[in-house]
Amino acid sequence: MKRLRAWVPPLAWMGLIFWLSSRPDVPTLSAGWLDQIVKNSGHIFLYFVLAMLLDRAWRLENLQSGTRVPVVLVIALLYALSDEWHQSFVPGRSPSLADVGFDMVGATLAVLFRARTSVPDL
Repeated sequence: MKRLRAWVPPLAWMGLIFWLSSRPDVPTLSAGWLDQIVKNSGHIFLYFVLAMLLDRAWRLENLQSGTRVPVVLVIALLYALSDEWHQSFVPGRSPSLADVGFDMVGATLAVLFRARTSVPDL
């Protein structure tokens, strides 16, 4: 039960990211610069939450911080890369390494936040 409690949230969040990247009809804002800010912020937010959930899961698995942080970042990176590859098959979408960069900004901010705060594991 503990393992289920640990891994369902990050896997469900990954499912949400997959679903969002499967949508060919992404709305755009009329101001191009504002559209980019909103989309880039979305990438940062989605991967911030993903990294927080992955970190929580690995904490519940008792993985030590020195190992946990790189594992969380590698999983986030691999998922970001796979998400962009997945988008290459979605009509109207295209892969972008810049998006992977924004994803990793979010994941990095999350592990830095977790390292400097005592957010409880629910």
